[in-house]
Amino acid sequence: MTGFSQTVKPDTTGTFTNPLLPGGPDPWVIREQGVYYYMATTGRNITIRKTKAMSALSTAPATVVWTAPAKGPDARDIWAPELHRLDGKWYLYYTAGSSDSIHPQHTFVLENAAADPTTGTWTSKGQIRDTAADYFAIDGTVFSYKGNRYFIWSGHNGKDNVQRIYIARMKNPWTLASGRVEIAAPQYAWEKNGINEGPEILVNKQQDVFLVFSVSGCWTDDYALGLMRLKKNADPLVAANWTKMPAPILSGKPENGAFSPGHNGFFKSGDGKEDWIIYHANSRAGQGCGGQRNPRIQRFSWDDNGLPVIGEPVKIGTPQRKPAGE
Repeated sequence: MTGFSQTVKPDTTGTFTNPLLPGGPDPWVIREQGVYYYMATTGRNITIRKTKAMSALSTAPATVVWTAPAKGPDARDIWAPELHRLDGKWYLYYTAGSSDSIHPQHTFVLENAAADPTTGTWTSKGQIRDTAADYFAIDGTVFSYKGNRYFIWSGHNGKDNVQRIYIARMKNPWTLASGRVEIAAPQYAWEKNGINEGPEILVNKQQDVFLVFSVSGCWTDDYALGLMRLKKNADPLVAANWTKMPAPILSGKPENGAFSPGHNGFFKSGDGKEDWIIYHANSRAGQGCGGQRNPRIQRFSWDDNGLPVIGEPVKIGTPQRKPAGE
């Protein structure tokens, strides 16, 4: 399916409930020209849902824009797609593995010159990597700061299987211009199972830069979100300029039907005044890393120090006010 045929029904209740869909791990949302584009891990392709109202995501048309080839370096385990508008074109960053099952996961890039990413042609730009440290690398995201563009991802150091967060400066949307720098590794008790992954950048109105990341294994009920802060006006490529907060900013709440919340994205409401988070969670204990991880959204605020305050996962089935502007 291509094009945009969704009609948002008149708002008669002013509310919605989580989850937005029955499944959708690793959700990502970007808004362009008044339209939200949503995607999530499918394992086999990249599908984009297009909507003018995030609370109506379940009625949004879904378009498969890319399907994994039968063989090659990006033939299997398609994870964590992210869509970015850079230099007048669309770029899709996704994690994939080789048709050889022993091959580790890496990150790849697709390019599309069309104004609407659900149309046009997606062209492969290949793997984005640090050629001097071409190890396991997943969950890539893009960050623009003070005239430079950076790529941030989760990967291995080539010595062990601990997942760390790395950053490198970009030459163009599919090529790195610098070597990678490790800016985070598991250090607190709540960062169990040796995993920091799913990095996402968040910027407040004072232009303070934060990095939100997922911790622990998705196969556990300990998955959660952590927070790092970049020193004001500092170089993101200097690890000492990043400070990790000692407690998670979003954790599971069994009584709310929220197990293993994590791997998030951020978006603004339609009127541009509200901050919202999208994340996945399981509705029951022990559901692990499967497709039943479902997307949820909720509004968040900021404290007097400019730190994001997400609170606890909203209970499934509980009415929430729709994002302003819907």
